[in-house]
Amino acid sequence: MKVVLAADHAGYALKENIKDLLAEKKIVYEDMGTYDREKSVDYPDLAFQAACAVQRGDFTRGILVCGTGLGMAIVANKLHRIRAAPCNDLYSARYARAHNDVNILTLGARILQTGQAHEIVTIFLETPFEGGRHLLRVEKIKELEKQAQA
Repeated sequence: MKVVLAADHAGYALKENIKDLLAEKKIVYEDMGTYDREKSVDYPDLAFQAACAVQRGDFTRGILVCGTGLGMAIVANKLHRIRAAPCNDLYSARYARAHNDVNILTLGARILQTGQAHEIVTIFLETPFEGGRHLLRVEKIKELEKQAQA
């Protein structure tokens, strides 16, 4: 598994902490920024860059962090074949993967404590997609994406 990370200035510290978790788990990752918590940056730029990398297949999954996780999810979900979900609890993280085959997790740095974020990231990385009836629904989502682009 290969993971791309990105955060705005609000998510910088949590992103840095998640990098430590990924290193502990021996998961290959790339940090696409921001690299400074002091300089304000626009989350759409970073979310788009990271989501494009997942869309191209350069990375298996992505983890994006902003104040709430909402803005990053909105941007990432604009891209075809991206299913991003803001998960600020364990239940959402588990079922985002198991039922929706989410490939980008977004987190709210102003909502989560570090320990909570670590648990959510771990669930996101370790929970397999269940397939079955859920596969049919994900396929419908993909079909809707195609129709929307036509």
